[in-house]
Amino acid sequence: MKKGGNMKTDSELQRSVMEELVWEPSVDAAEIGVAAESGIVTLSGTVKSLPQKWAAEKAAQRVSGVKAITDEIVVKLPGDSELSDTEIARAAVNALDWNASVPRGRVGIVVAHGWITLEGTVQFHYERVAAEYAVRGITGAKGVTNLISVTPPHVSPKDIRHRIEQAFERCAELDAQKISVEAKNGEVVLRGKVNSWAEREHAELAAWAAPGVSKVKNEIMISPEEETVATL
Repeated sequence: MKKGGNMKTDSELQRSVMEELVWEPSVDAAEIGVAAESGIVTLSGTVKSLPQKWAAEKAAQRVSGVKAITDEIVVKLPGDSELSDTEIARAAVNALDWNASVPRGRVGIVVAHGWITLEGTVQFHYERVAAEYAVRGITGAKGVTNLISVTPPHVSPKDIRHRIEQAFERCAELDAQKISVEAKNGEVVLRGKVNSWAEREHAELAAWAAPGVSKVKNEIMISPEEETVATL
């Protein structure tokens, strides 16, 4: 047995991301440019809606070897999709009101030049995420900035760390031994190494799910392991 590196060159990573964009049905890959350097992928070009912009970013994240993404894609709405800020704000208010996961009266909305900013305070991370997803698909929106803060009920740092470590051990996508957890005053710091962006994201989501967490600082590095290749 010997080891053969599975690290992709910049051109190979660029090609893989472009192929994944072509594979993603909700994205017009012909309108998106891709550059890659040392595992950092830059997306550029234009799309016709905010959901397409996020779909392109998610598609790039799925590709093995991607360590970070710079999203420079611009949302250029068709002429008949242009809405006033007042119309977008009204649609955003309705979207939040209809979402059962968003606590009423806790999230404020500011719209400027088609860009939605969410403000306020909630008790749980899933409420913060739900508010953002509720307004992402609004016709006419060009972007969303989520400034909602999380102020959870108090849980001891020891209990937070223990629950997160247990979650890592249950997760088939993670090697719990490679990730360390620190917790203090509701803030969690994750460190270690994983093989892909997806694993890094799984770890962060698992940490956010623990009761008492107000902030997660994800310092996990993406360092793909070398493949073991059988030789005759």
